[in-house]
Amino acid sequence: MSSIVKEILARPIQMADQISKFADEAQNFKQECLELKTKTEKLAGLLRQAARNSNDLYERPTKRIIDDTEQVLDKALGLVIKCRVNGLVKRLFTIIPATAFRKTSMQLENSLGDVQWLLRVSASAEERDDEYLGLPPIAANEPILCLIWEQVAILLSGCSIEERSDAAASLVSLARDNDRYGKLILEEGGVPPLLKLLKEGKLEGQENAARAIGLLGRDPESVEHIVNSGVCSVFAKILKEGHMKVQIVVAWAISELAAHHPKCQDHFAQNNAIRLLVSHLAFETIQEHSKYAITNKQNMSSIHSLVMASNNNNDDNGKGVQEDDYKIINHPGTTQTSNQMHNVINNTIAMKGNNNNNNSNNKKDTKEDSINNAIVKQNNNNHVSIAGTSIKGREFEDPRTKAQMKAMSARALWQLCRKNITICHTITESRALLCFAVLLEKGTDDVQHYSAMALMEITAVAAEHPELRRSAFKPTSPAAKAVVEQFLKVIEKGDSDDLLIPCVKAVGNLARTFRATETRFIAPLVRLLDEREPVISMEAAVSLIKFAESDNYLHETHCNAIIAAGGAKHLIQLVYFGEQMVQIPSLLLLCYIALHVPKNETLGQEEVLIVLEWCTKQAQLISEPRIEPILPEAKSRLELYQSRGRGFH
Repeated sequence: MSSIVKEILARPIQMADQISKFADEAQNFKQECLELKTKTEKLAGLLRQAARNSNDLYERPTKRIIDDTEQVLDKALGLVIKCRVNGLVKRLFTIIPATAFRKTSMQLENSLGDVQWLLRVSASAEERDDEYLGLPPIAANEPILCLIWEQVAILLSGCSIEERSDAAASLVSLARDNDRYGKLILEEGGVPPLLKLLKEGKLEGQENAARAIGLLGRDPESVEHIVNSGVCSVFAKILKEGHMKVQIVVAWAISELAAHHPKCQDHFAQNNAIRLLVSHLAFETIQEHSKYAITNKQNMSSIHSLVMASNNNNDDNGKGVQEDDYKIINHPGTTQTSNQMHNVINNTIAMKGNNNNNNSNNKKDTKEDSINNAIVKQNNNNHVSIAGTSIKGREFEDPRTKAQMKAMSARALWQLCRKNITICHTITESRALLCFAVLLEKGTDDVQHYSAMALMEITAVAAEHPELRRSAFKPTSPAAKAVVEQFLKVIEKGDSDDLLIPCVKAVGNLARTFRATETRFIAPLVRLLDEREPVISMEAAVSLIKFAESDNYLHETHCNAIIAAGGAKHLIQLVYFGEQMVQIPSLLLLCYIALHVPKNETLGQEEVLIVLEWCTKQAQLISEPRIEPILPEAKSRLELYQSRGRGFH
């Protein structure tokens, strides 16, 4: 940067020297020219001082101030050149307004103030001696820009860590208050010094820097700028080695950047952020990712060998691992994990151990098994840890901090996996599904909500990609069963909209994975159609559509289950009296039911045909693109079987 600044300063210094020379040769307005010379010489001295200290100058305000100064010197040079003319005729035709000198003199004063401020703001804290910098004249029309310059300059200069932390906190305040201020911070080069503080600062400074970066990523262009500055590798390093309180803010910042610019998801994935976030999510959630003691009498070297011993005991003695030897570490602030969830987790790990044992001579371990065998080690104290992730000291953090870490990790994973098949594969191949299942049941409110949102996004991707659906949510997978069980509990309980809506959506996304005998979700979803908030009823109807639509191989079974649960009556009420947001999905679901199971006598008893005939006369309904093709077909199918079946009369 030194060479760039020297190049910027070279021309105004040359112009200032020319003004001094030509002012001495002035034939007219000699007194005014001498005043310009005096101020120009002062300005030249400051410019030379800036050139000598070019390494310390903050480039952004330097360019702006020197550009303005150069324009002022150009005007002053023009004036003194006019005053050098000789001859009566030239003097008569050289008109200089009386106000020109006053205006130029004032502008030179402003330039002096600007350059003095630039030198002070670029100086170290010792040189400034806590001097109040004030506002330079250039900032008269935009004082916030000057404040941003000052804070970024502090971050760039050799100030103490505490002062740099305070500067980052000021940028946090500015970025939070106004989107335009955030744009200015980015434009004025605020990201690189924030990243430097994040790497070198103390706890408070690192938190402020990470929070500022998260607030700056308000739109795709800003996030792209931040990512290009190298934020992904710095954040990954913090997630691996940083203090947990800083890691919390970093995880939140990742979620903000990914939410505003999904294209950055892959950049974070390439820097190993997904595995690190899953590690934080799993810490003290399930045993394979926790530090816990293995009893000495087992004398095992890894979880894998523990699982294999469990399998051997089951085969030989009919006994499994005792609960006291292999127990789940509770989520902070929660009660004891249920036996059902405990059994599911044990079954998951045991199943993977059995699979490895049975198939070792026939095929290679799966990617997930290889990773798990590689990362699980026993340390000298017979503790299990995760290779490649720093967990030293994490167990001593207070429960509230641990809960916040899990919440922000889940929030980051939620945003990172949105519509990203690669990241969803990475997450589901880890123990993350099992973690989400445990946290959805036993986590704090924020942890539960973000876990539900992450599962909703993963299932949404799975609904569009059969290979992910088959690998991650196959009916025989214990981890998938654990997740599905938690969905069912939330929907049956139905008292938390923050959890209910994402769980209802997730169940709809998994509609194609359920077997013909798996109809437990139908009745709870149908109950949500009855006298609930419009958004709940709408989501329940949309989810049921995915069970009943033609693309679902078991649509007839699911349609009959919906009718048996009383769905026809609720749908008729919503079609007649519901708001449009509920009315359209309710009618679409009713059409699918009439199309697929027109023989069902309940449809005749509830006079569904009359409802469909009424709908054909409603302009707002028949104009709906999803309704227009299916409504006539459903009505004709119902008419056909109504004429044949007595149950319809």
